[in-house]
Amino acid sequence: MLSAFTAGALFVSSLGSSLTGAPATGWRATPPPRQEMTIKVVTANGSGCPGKSAIIDVAPDNRAFTVSYSEFTAQVGPQAKPTDYRKNCQLMLNVLVPSGFTYAIAGADYRGFGHLEEGAYGSQTAFYYFQGWPQTGKSRTDFNGWFDDDWQHSDKIEIGALNYLPCGSLRNLNVNTELRVNAGTSDRKSTSFLTMDSSDGSLETTYHVAWQKC
Repeated sequence: MLSAFTAGALFVSSLGSSLTGAPATGWRATPPPRQEMTIKVVTANGSGCPGKSAIIDVAPDNRAFTVSYSEFTAQVGPQAKPTDYRKNCQLMLNVLVPSGFTYAIAGADYRGFGHLEEGAYGSQTAFYYFQGWPQTGKSRTDFNGWFDDDWQHSDKIEIGALNYLPCGSLRNLNVNTELRVNAGTSDRKSTSFLTMDSSDGSLETTYHVAWQKC
């Protein structure tokens, strides 16, 4: 299930229709294949990932893949554009798995940084699902100022609730993320922001993969 925590002025709330029940005992149900899993970006849409600013990397052990962004910052303040309060990224991924295996997303680790003035607030929302399927996992993290720190939260799906792609099925994986910032009652001369940008890889979003033999 999704985890919730507090850190300073940060409050995290999480929800998800299939992310209920007891926590998972591990990220994987079957050992991953030795052959490499590859991921190709079919489309990348949204103000949070223009051009090719979202980068996908697959872990050498096939147990996870990461998404890193370089232009994903939502902000309000004197220098911000009216539309900067909300940034989103919708990735459609073609996940190519070795023959004889299928996979499910077992959860995700989200990382970012935020600066919110007193009275400002914001949120980070994320969900992922196979193309043509109902939404399978959703989480929302709420932030309240004063806040100035790195943030991280994770969601996990129990093994019995994993939604595996049927063997032989060709469906893309959709990964959607959104950041929002609201000035609230903060000083309008001040700037507040939430970001998932990462120049050194420290703010990557990690999606954990569970494997199953066909």
